[in-house]
Amino acid sequence: MQIPAPFEYARADTVDDAIALLARHGPEARIIAGGHSLLPMMKLRLARPEWLIDINDLFELDFVLRDGDRLRIGALTRHTTLLESTEIAALFPIVADAERVIADPVVRNRGTIGGSLCQADPAEDLATVCDVLGAEAIVRGPSGERMLTMTEFHRGAYETAVAADEVLCEVRIPIRSRSGSAYEKVERRVGDWAVAAAGAALSFAEDGTIVEASVGLTAVGLDGTVGAVTEPAPR
Repeated sequence: MQIPAPFEYARADTVDDAIALLARHGPEARIIAGGHSLLPMMKLRLARPEWLIDINDLFELDFVLRDGDRLRIGALTRHTTLLESTEIAALFPIVADAERVIADPVVRNRGTIGGSLCQADPAEDLATVCDVLGAEAIVRGPSGERMLTMTEFHRGAYETAVAADEVLCEVRIPIRSRSGSAYEKVERRVGDWAVAAAGAALSFAEDGTIVEASVGLTAVGLDGTVGAVTEPAPR
């Protein structure tokens, strides 16, 4: 039987409360929401947090909101919400493509976009999707908020720029009026991590000319790169 190492547990009521708990308990505290990545690692004792900070009550981080030329997605938004959103499917087909092949309904019902991005697994689908779409991550800590591009956010395999006393609060994706996107994944079995996957997004001029293109690859980086390697097309 796989049993985690001993740990303490606290449940945050607000984002500020979560930040305070992280600051109080130090770098060995971990945030948990869906838990589908962290808990298996704890059972194998690959991760041994001294504290788990539960953020499932932070409904302020569970939203999908169109705000001008940005789509704002709260970090606690579940995979199933992203998959079932008709607005997201219309604006960013790549998101729906990826969500259909992420794990299974049980995982999608509990797993969150914030957890997926913060896990920073090189085979994680949403890291590539967010990079391809030029998304920004909003992180909050004791000193306030800061914005990170996906390149800045992901520093390497299983490593992000989120400090020990910070919380990923939302992801903002720019909305382009004439655009298209898609995601394709190769997996050993349905719901597995990607053997390899690719995502692409295009932006068009009024005459149909491609003015910008971005391509991202999942699980193929030789240097531990997480998510996408993007290349904008010359204008």
